[in-house]
Amino acid sequence: MDDGQLSAYAAEPGRHTWTALSPEGRPVGHASPAGTRLGRVLIAPGARGRELGAAMVSLVVERAFGELGVPELGLGVWAHNTAALRVYERLGFRTVQVDEDVVDEEVVKVDVVEADGVRWSAHEMRLTSPGA
Repeated sequence: MDDGQLSAYAAEPGRHTWTALSPEGRPVGHASPAGTRLGRVLIAPGARGRELGAAMVSLVVERAFGELGVPELGLGVWAHNTAALRVYERLGFRTVQVDEDVVDEEVVKVDVVEADGVRWSAHEMRLTSPGA
């Protein structure tokens, strides 16, 4: 996503956004919950492999369950994104459903999401607040 897309996404009503910054002040990560849905967990390519995603999602979970009072968080992650799946599982998220042939409803014509001729599937994951 470019800066304009992130700004528009962050401006949606009910959405909270957090950006992780490098020591030099450059954005290197982004996470954005709205209601009980965690979305747009993004890590800059040069910042991957340093546990930034796990640290960032842990902080978002803590704030969502704490100050926002959310009883559970859900998210979707592409099945082929095994690094993200491992991070979410390590943080306690559990797969509740695997959606085959994911449909992209943001395009005018509803299409099954495909890359290189392979249809994509996604894991729907949930984490319940310890206080719920």
